[in-house]
Amino acid sequence: MTLSYDLYWSFRSPYSYLVTPRLLALERAYDVTCTVRPVYPLAVRTPEFFEQQDPLWVRYFMVDVFREAAFLGLPFRWPRPDPVQQSPQEGYRMKQPYIHRLTHLGVAAVQRGRGLAFLNEASRVIWGGGTDNWHEGDHLARAAEGAGLDFAEMAAAVDADPATFAAVVEENQIAQRAAGHWGVPMMTFGGEPFFGQDRFDQLKWRMEQQGLKRRA
Repeated sequence: MTLSYDLYWSFRSPYSYLVTPRLLALERAYDVTCTVRPVYPLAVRTPEFFEQQDPLWVRYFMVDVFREAAFLGLPFRWPRPDPVQQSPQEGYRMKQPYIHRLTHLGVAAVQRGRGLAFLNEASRVIWGGGTDNWHEGDHLARAAEGAGLDFAEMAAAVDADPATFAAVVEENQIAQRAAGHWGVPMMTFGGEPFFGQDRFDQLKWRMEQQGLKRRA
C-alpha cells in the first residue's frame, strides 16, 4: 500500500529548503507520495508575528539555520535578493514582487506532477549560495528544467491568471491551520502534524509503524 502525506512549504523558509532533499530521497527510496501544498510565508501572511518577537529570537534563528545547514552538509546563504522584501518604513507590509510569483510557480509545478522536484531545484538556486539575482536570467528556468518541467509554459500559465493560483494557496493555508499548525515546513501524515525540518525522523518513524516499504 502506497502511503501519502501532505507537505506545507514556503519558498522563504530556509528550513523548508533544508528538509526537501530528505523528503525527495524518501519518496525515491520508499513507496510513499508527497502532496505538496505551497503557502505564503508568515512574513507576508502575518507580518505582526515578526514585529512582536523578542530580539533574541532573530539572533538565535540566524545562528541555528547556518548551523543546521552545516550539520546536514548543505550549502547555504541568505538569498540575494530575499524572496520577501522589507523596508524601514513599512517592514514586510509592502509590495512583494517575488514571493507571490514564486509560490504560484510552486503550485503550477504541483499541478504538473513535479511539485517536490521543483521545490528541491528552485530552493537550491535560491538558498544554496551559488546564485546571485536568482530572479533574473534563466536561473528559475534551469531549475524547472532540472525538475522535468517546461518553465516557459508554466510561467505563462502563472502570469496569465495569478488570482487562480492565489486561490489555491489560500486553500492550502486554510488546510494547514486545520491540520494543526501555521508554520513551515509542516508535514501531515495520518491526521498528525509534524512541524519543522527536525521532525523528519519522527515522520518516517510513524510511517514505518504504518507499513512503509522500500520500493522494488
